[in-house]
Amino acid sequence: MCGIFGIEGPDDAANLAYLGLYALQHRGQESAGIVSWDGSQMHVERGMGHVADIFKVRVLQRLPGRRAIGHTRYSTAGKSVISNAQPIVVNTGTGPFGIVHNGNLVNAVEVRRELERQGAIFQTTSDTEVILHLMARSPRPDPVDSLAHALEQVRGAYSLLLVADSCLIAVRDPNGFRPLWLGDLGGHPCFASETCAFDLLGAQAVRELEPGELLVARRGGLESFRIGAPQPAHCVFEHVYFARPDSRIFGDSVSRSRLAMGARLAREAPAAADVVVPIPDSGLFAALGYSRESGLPVEFGLIRNHYVGRTFIEPKHAIRHFGVKIKLNPVRELIEGRRVVLVDDSVVRGTTSPKIVKMVRDAGAAEVHVRISCPPTRFPCHYGIDMPTREELIAASHSVEEIRQLLGADSLAYLSLEGMLDAVSAPPSHYCTACWTGEYRVPISGADQQQAELFPIRSEEAD
Repeated sequence: MCGIFGIEGPDDAANLAYLGLYALQHRGQESAGIVSWDGSQMHVERGMGHVADIFKVRVLQRLPGRRAIGHTRYSTAGKSVISNAQPIVVNTGTGPFGIVHNGNLVNAVEVRRELERQGAIFQTTSDTEVILHLMARSPRPDPVDSLAHALEQVRGAYSLLLVADSCLIAVRDPNGFRPLWLGDLGGHPCFASETCAFDLLGAQAVRELEPGELLVARRGGLESFRIGAPQPAHCVFEHVYFARPDSRIFGDSVSRSRLAMGARLAREAPAAADVVVPIPDSGLFAALGYSRESGLPVEFGLIRNHYVGRTFIEPKHAIRHFGVKIKLNPVRELIEGRRVVLVDDSVVRGTTSPKIVKMVRDAGAAEVHVRISCPPTRFPCHYGIDMPTREELIAASHSVEEIRQLLGADSLAYLSLEGMLDAVSAPPSHYCTACWTGEYRVPISGADQQQAELFPIRSEEAD
C-alpha cells in the first residue's frame, strides 16, 4: 500500500513531512524516508522501521529546505530492504529528482527489460525506479513534461509525488486506484494519501486529485494538467481495511462506509447470538454497524496490544504466524458462556482467523459466529495489495462451508458484493473489485504475469 506525503513552501517542510508520515504509518511499516530540496541540492534520509524510530531530531536537522516529500513503505514489488526504501533520488541530465510511489505498475518488468537492453543500470528492484529511468530518457527537459512522457509508457496503479529543483509534482493514475489528496496549510499546498495526515498538521483538506490529474506546485501557485482520460476504478479494499476510519477517501468517510457495511451484513447474515465482538482494530466500525442494525450489544471482548504492528502487513513470516497471541487477548468476563458474533473486515490468507476463533472458544464462548464485512477474496491484486498468488488466498480454493470448518466457527457469512458497493457513494462501475471478481480493469503484461508466477511478490515472506 504505502503512504505518501509532500509539502511545498514552509521553512520546516521536512518536519511537516515527518508528521504527515506519522499519521500515515498504518499504510506501511517496513521503511520510511524523506527528501527535501533546499534551493541548491537534495537531502535524503531513509531507514528501515517506523517513522518515529528513523526520524530523530538530529536526522530531521539534516533535511533543510522548503520542499519535501516522504514515504512509508509496504512492499508489493521488490524486497523489503533499504535499497528499495523510498524516496528514490537520482541526478539526471535535466536535474535531480526524488520520487515516492503508492501503487503497483503492471508492466514494470516488461519496461525494465527494454530499458536494460538499452543500457540502463537499475539500483533497486522496485517498480518505481522504472519511472525515473523513463524520465531520464525523455526528450522533454521540463520535469513536468518528462514525467508525463514517462507515465505514457507505464500502466497500473500510481499515486506519485515528485520533487524537482523547480517544483513539487503530484499525480494520480487515470483509474484513481489509490487515494491522493490536496491540502492547504496556511497557504502552502500539501499532498497526502489520506486526510488524517492533514488533521494532525491542522491543514485544510481541499479536494482529491482527479483520476488522471497532474498537479504542479511552483512559484507559489498550483497548475493542473491532464495525463489521461479518467476511468475511475477506486480500490474498495481501502474502505474495507487499509484506510484509517477518521479519513475521507474516494469521496466518502471511511468510518461511515464501514458502519454501512456492518449494518448491511447484519441484514444479510443475522445470527442467533448474545453479543457482537469486533476483531480490532479494522473490524471495529463494521462491528458497531452490525450491532446497531441487529440490536445485539457490542462488547470489546478482544483487546489489542497497540505496540504490535498490523499482522496483515507485517513483512516477517514468523511474526505474522505468532502475531495473534502477541496482538490480541480475550476478555473472558465478556465472552464466557455467551454466543458471540465475531466481526472482521476480511479473511485473506485464512491463517490468523482460526487462531482467533480458538482463542474466543478457549475464553468460554458458547458459540462463535464469524461475519466478514466484504466478499470472499478469491483473486490476487496487481495494483498494490499483498495478495500476489491465488494459492495464498483461502477463498480461491475453498467454499464458504469449507472455510467455516477450517476456522472452527459455528457459522460463517460474508457481505455480498452488492452490499459492499451499496455502502460507498460512487456508482459501482467506479470501483475496482478485481480481488473478489477477477475482473481486472488494467490487464497485467505477459512479462509481469510470468514474473508474478515464477517469483510471487514477497514470496519469501508469505504466510
